[in-house]
Formats: sequence, C-alpha cells, structure tokens
Amino acid sequence: MEKLKAAIVGAGIFGSFHARALSEMPEVELIAICDLNRNRAEQIAAQFGIPQVYTSHTEMLAKSGCDFVTIATPDHLHAQVAVDAANAKRDFLVEKPFATTRDDIARMREAISRNGVRAMCDLHNRSSQPYAMAKEIIDSGEMGSVYNMYIRLNDNKSVATDMLSWSASSSILWFLGSHSLDLISYLCGSRPRTVYSLSRKGILQRLGVDTVDIYQTAIEFENGVIAQMENGWIVPNGNTALIDMKCNITCERGSFNINTSNSDMLQILTEERTQTPNCIARPIINGRVEGFAPGNIHSFVRALAENKPFNITVDEAADSCLAILAIMKSAETRQAVTVQY
Repeated sequence: MEKLKAAIVGAGIFGSFHARALSEMPEVELIAICDLNRNRAEQIAAQFGIPQVYTSHTEMLAKSGCDFVTIATPDHLHAQVAVDAANAKRDFLVEKPFATTRDDIARMREAISRNGVRAMCDLHNRSSQPYAMAKEIIDSGEMGSVYNMYIRLNDNKSVATDMLSWSASSSILWFLGSHSLDLISYLCGSRPRTVYSLSRKGILQRLGVDTVDIYQTAIEFENGVIAQMENGWIVPNGNTALIDMKCNITCERGSFNINTSNSDMLQILTEERTQTPNCIARPIINGRVEGFAPGNIHSFVRALAENKPFNITVDEAADSCLAILAIMKSAETRQAVTVQY
C-alpha cells in the first residue's frame, strides 16, 4: 500500500506528540512540519527525520505534496489553518477544540463541505479504554438508559502557568472542557440543550495568567439527561497526577464510576512526593508511544486509508464548541442559556 504523506502545523508540545505518533506508523510518510518559530520546527524535524520545514502553512500546503495535515496550533488559532487546508483539498485532523468562535466554526464547516474534504477533531478520550467500555455497555441496553452524570476534568496550576505559553488566550473550557463535554455527550447520546454555569477568577491572575480559574456547569441534554461538569486550572501542583479526571454515570439499572487520574495502577514514591502517572494515555512501550492518545491519531489515519467513518463527526465536534460558548455566556450573565446550534 502506498504511504500517506503527512504534514504538521504547529511545533509545540502537541505538534511534537503528533510527530512521534505519525512517525511510528508504517503506513505514513511524515514529510513536512510548519511553525512560525523555525528553530522549533527544525528541532522536531531533526528528531523525527522530517525533510521539509516551513514557517508558512499556506506555502507548505502548496509545495509539500502532503495528503493530509494535522493541526496542533494553540486553541484559538485552529480555524484559519483548517480553512486553508480544506481549500487546498487536504484532509485534516485538528486538535481539540474544533474552534473557539461561532464564526470560525461556521467557516470551517463551510470550507469542509464545499471542498469535500474529510476532517476529524482529536477528542481522544473517546478512545480511552474505560470510557469505550462504558459506552459499549450503555449501548447494549444492559444498564438501561443514562439518567444523570457527573464529570470533572481539571489540571494542575503548572499547565496554565508553565506548560502553555498561550493559556491566557484560551480557557480551561477549551483546553479540557472540550474533552469532558464531548465525553458526556457521547456517553448519553445527546446534545446539550440548556446550560447554567458559575465561574471564579483570581488565583491564576495573581500568578500572571489572565484567565478564568474554574467553571462549575449544570447541563440538561436534549434527551432529558442531566449532568454536572467541573473544569479548573487550579489544582495544587503537588497533586499526585497532573490531570484530575473522574466520571460517574447513573443509568436506570446501574451505574459506572470511572477514575482515569489517580487510578493507582502505578505509584512512584520519592522523598518529596508520590506520583500516580497515567498509564493508559500515552505510555512508551518497547520504544514506541502507545495508549489511547496516539491511538486516536492512528484511527484517523486508518479511517482515511480505508475510507471508513471517523470516531467523531465534524458536527459532533462543532456542536460541543457551540455548547461551550453557551457555557461561557452563562458564566458571564449568571443565567441559564439555551444552546444555539
């Protein structure tokens, strides 16, 4: 089988991860990477043997000869790259969130439809083993319909203060809320109808990052399911895991408790602290990155090669972003907001 030629836009933390995941796929030839910071792009190119380096994504789309693009720019910069990729007739995988404004969501959907390209958003928790298993059981009907849910997905402060240079230009709702909202929508098989959210701001501001600390959101779905969703960037840095993620799902005839942060599969103890690293997201096994995070990138490539459906549709990814915009409006107005799709 002829290899698919891949290109990456964005040479930060997630671009580097995309490069590793794609470089380890025998059916992919990773041919180009683009970043405004050429030195950073050249470092990743040297690490993974990528022959072409660009500082303009439009030039890369025109000259590289790629078959598809993965977009790993900061959250608020996804849309123009995606539209340009679609206009260049290139299929693409875009990191979550799909987009961060209503206008950008509309532009991306229009360009995808008009150009007939295939696109997927990397909401990789759908591929996480515990959630995938819960979804399979829910769909079997064994537990009855989903009735209510609770999910929390939080990060340590260091993610906003140290890991992401652009966190003040984004939001915990875009960075993590996109994952948690997609998951609970996927699990209950419905879209949010009405949201009511409260937020607090101040801790990160005092640390030099002007963004909201935490959102607490109540959600009513179109099928009647109700949920509580918590997303915060202020977990103490001494927490045993960088990511704090737990989910409870109550069905008519049973329930699920899912813990994908402090699962105690592996504990690392030193004189300073105890750590419980995530063993299922992207562990290195026999020199290769494995787990559900690269697995979702792999699934995108294989669906392209085999002309099969992606594990998340453009409409699903876009609808979650429209719901997040409603959550932000609710937090600002302190009123319930009906999601406008």
